[in-house]
Amino acid sequence: MDFMAVGTSEILMILLVALIVVGPSKIVELGRTLGRIMRTIRKASYDLTSTVTRELELEDKKKQPASSPEEKS
Repeated sequence: MDFMAVGTSEILMILLVALIVVGPSKIVELGRTLGRIMRTIRKASYDLTSTVTRELELEDKKKQPASSPEEKS
């Protein structure tokens, strides 16, 4: 497993240090808080992406010349 150039042993070491520093009673609360933060960031990223995509599509529609009835014949 290679997560953002961090191997399995490094992740386990980080978790062990977090367990020692924070303590077993607070580690669950810390995990929930981090999960909420990640969910909020993911939702904000999705909202930003969809807004930018929608605006770009509107700009493309505005830039396309309207076809006149004479050109269709």
